[in-house]
Amino acid sequence: MKAMIFAAGLGSRLRPLTDNCPKALVPIGGKPMLEQVILRLKAAEFDHLVINVHHFGQQIIDFLAINGNFGLRIDISDERELLLDTGGAIKKARPLLDGREPFLIYNVDILTDLNPALFYEAHIRSGADASLLTSQRDTSRYLLFDAEGKLQGWENRKTGEVRSAVPCFIKENSVPYAFGGVHLFSPALFPLMDEWPDCFPVIDFYLAAAPDHRIQGHPFVGMWMDLGKPAALEEAERYWNTAATPSSGR
Repeated sequence: MKAMIFAAGLGSRLRPLTDNCPKALVPIGGKPMLEQVILRLKAAEFDHLVINVHHFGQQIIDFLAINGNFGLRIDISDERELLLDTGGAIKKARPLLDGREPFLIYNVDILTDLNPALFYEAHIRSGADASLLTSQRDTSRYLLFDAEGKLQGWENRKTGEVRSAVPCFIKENSVPYAFGGVHLFSPALFPLMDEWPDCFPVIDFYLAAAPDHRIQGHPFVGMWMDLGKPAALEEAERYWNTAATPSSGR
């Protein structure tokens, strides 16, 4: 199974920790975030990883080399010249990920006890073109789904902006969920990216694809943390002190 790890971010919210190293190498639970994600994916039998790099990208490349790629096939999608945003990152990595099977996409700064293998299996059973990990938590931006879990729109509650993704969209009939930074992507969606620019957010792409493709929400009720802020790192360290090996699968 294939997976792409988004590791190219600037880590601005974690400064000064990221002044001299990439966010992906900031430690949590005694290991860099990137290593924690790689080991979780390896345990779930993902054997081919693609990792994009930008901010202090050579440090990530060297880290992987020192660790023998953790016994996996790991390819680098090099964005050091230009950071491409999440959708652009997938488009650039297409030569490394294209094929017949879907692949997992995982933000390096997400800590969760999601079982990636079970998520992958649920995606296959659903027949969806993309499956997005979601949860009912407080945030400023929500994805909006219908009763069957199909993506219908997007809402920014701070600004009041609402975007419809399908004809006859009625916001009051939709269910809001927060996106969890983990998703599964079918290569059948790649041709739709041909007309997109080099740099774009993947959520914009999913909203555009929703009228003709099944973009499915996958509600999750387990442990989930965004490690993009120092306070979250402290919370995550407390979690690791009480649960050395997160392993629940929902």
